[in-house]
Amino acid sequence: MFNQSRMRAIAMMLTCLGTGPARGAFRPPAVPLVTHDPYFSCWSMADHLYDDWTRHWTGANHAMAGIVRVDGVPMRFMGGANAQPAAATQTSVTVTATQSRYVFSCRGVELTVTFTSPLLPNDLDVLTRPASYVTFTARSADGKRHAVQLYFDISAEWVVDQTTQSVTWSRLTIPGLDVMQVGSVDQNILAKSGDNLRIDWGRLMLSVRKGQNASTSIVSADDARARFSADGALPAPDDTAKPRPAKDRWPVMTALFDLGSVTGKPVRRHVTVAYDDVYGIEYFGAKLRGWWRRDASMTPERMVAAAESDYETLIKRCDAFDAALNAEAARAGGARYAQLCALAYRQTIAGNKVVAGPDGQPLCFAKENFSNGCIATVDVMYPSAPFFLRYSPALLEAQLSPIFAYARGGKWPFPFAPHDLGTYPKANGQVYGLVNGELKLEFQMPVEETGNMLILTAALCKARPSPEFATRNWDLLSKWADYLVANALDPGNQLCTADMFGPLAHNTDLALKGIIGIGAYARLCAMTGKPDEARKYSAIAREYAAQWRQKASDTGHTRLAYDKPGTWSMKHNLIWDRVLGTNLFPVAVGDSEAAWYLKTQGAYGLPVDNRTPTSLIDWNLWCAALAKDKSDFEALVAPLYRYANETPSRVPLCDWFDTTTARQTGFQARSVVGGLFIKMLRPPAEAEEANRAGREGTKPARNP
Repeated sequence: MFNQSRMRAIAMMLTCLGTGPARGAFRPPAVPLVTHDPYFSCWSMADHLYDDWTRHWTGANHAMAGIVRVDGVPMRFMGGANAQPAAATQTSVTVTATQSRYVFSCRGVELTVTFTSPLLPNDLDVLTRPASYVTFTARSADGKRHAVQLYFDISAEWVVDQTTQSVTWSRLTIPGLDVMQVGSVDQNILAKSGDNLRIDWGRLMLSVRKGQNASTSIVSADDARARFSADGALPAPDDTAKPRPAKDRWPVMTALFDLGSVTGKPVRRHVTVAYDDVYGIEYFGAKLRGWWRRDASMTPERMVAAAESDYETLIKRCDAFDAALNAEAARAGGARYAQLCALAYRQTIAGNKVVAGPDGQPLCFAKENFSNGCIATVDVMYPSAPFFLRYSPALLEAQLSPIFAYARGGKWPFPFAPHDLGTYPKANGQVYGLVNGELKLEFQMPVEETGNMLILTAALCKARPSPEFATRNWDLLSKWADYLVANALDPGNQLCTADMFGPLAHNTDLALKGIIGIGAYARLCAMTGKPDEARKYSAIAREYAAQWRQKASDTGHTRLAYDKPGTWSMKHNLIWDRVLGTNLFPVAVGDSEAAWYLKTQGAYGLPVDNRTPTSLIDWNLWCAALAKDKSDFEALVAPLYRYANETPSRVPLCDWFDTTTARQTGFQARSVVGGLFIKMLRPPAEAEEANRAGREGTKPARNP
């Protein structure tokens, strides 16, 4: 029998079926276009690709323009109205894990424009290669022949933080390719750190294969677009008025394709957009190159040539990977859950930068986008970890390793885990809570970060499965486990990752994390051949869990804090008891929480606690994952889908939002949306089978 709260929740889910621009259609808050890392990241933040200029995730223009001429009539399909006043008609947009596909109706011609960032998790060289494809496919849709020409340009705005900065341009010599490049004049590599910043070093490249009846130029945007619209040609030769500010007549790199007479048979062309940032991260004073450039022989020219050579193969691999991910996610949590996972996929990866470490190992650094700009924040790694556990445990190790190195390097003064390593892109030591050069205890997150590190290490070792990573870091793991034994059951007045709500004493959700962290350490002891220690810490964790259940209990749910009867809060950390298999808490605890969430959630999600109408999307999804029935899970996910589909905040998926208005409260484009993948964590053998599709470009033999 359904109870009333469950029936209301499912009714809300069914109501969501009709939301969006058209029945059954999903309208992303922002569509990922070119997405690789926190600097090389471009999105469409409008309903139609031609409603506005494409933008960096911060909202600054990173313009691309697209115009199609059909039988001599020009229509823009991408960019602002001043690129070309008349627009084609966008008929659909579809977002899959690695690709975003737009379809346009253009005077009897169907034009499909596909943006592909081949972020295949089982191929680190390809995943870290900073090259995306824009593919144009045209066919007659009315049975007639049409003369079709395509124009694409990309602006020098991509290589500066402010458009008053000067840029220059040139061409590269690569056999078989026509390659243009633009970069800032000053090239102050890794000179600045902060949050709302764009890269102003390195060079942006646009590549076109020769032999496609194509032409290219580097000229003023207005001149290029006006000339193409008027007579289907480009200005020549390249503009020589350089260097000049990016805003001075807006220099653009352009490509023109003459497709000739197009019939019902599709005609396809593509360009490759790539970026060489020279160095990506400063790590304790050392400048580190992107992983793709770790070998001195891998020049930007070779990178672009490799990207072009791999185009056909990678498109097939991306198609297969996207289909496999969608099938798995839909089976795990329904169609709406699958769509949210697809939207979160590229955002999760693009919130990180993967570089070659001092010893040649991959290191992965997350950025706190529109939070405080911190780099390698532990409580950003923690929520994003389900993504990496599912698709690339090696990258989770690459995130955790710098934290362990910093904590034992002599600069970290506390007996618990650090919060961060600095401000992006400089990972030179923690800045959170730094006052007059000193890290203040009252601004730290002791139980939060310590629990995070123990849980993530145990999850990583389980995913492999191998305890080798834990063995290498046993000194700190043991120290931190003992810190939790002394402090986790009843945390003092301290911050947790939701620091925007301030410190809270006796925080029950934070205590959950600490207790599970102790249980995680017990599992690590067992994995590393320490049975006596495993029994000791397991017994402590179980005793703490029993006390927690008694102290946190309230009518039909658990409290926000032990000493606050009548309150409630998300217990999102509880899901890790199931993921790790520590089994410290009876299933009934999660059941009662899920029942409470079903009757408490708002139109756009479950609030964090009784103090606020706002939600955190990763916390919300982890709470949903506690539901034992798929129908309950889908009922808890439905408001999140509705939020993404209806939010008026047109930014890359914001993880902190109002559950009554669907408006952004804070943050955007953060990698924490990787937490949505927690429902898809599978045993290693099953995960490997699903990943095979991405390697081989084929569908899996069976659903993973």
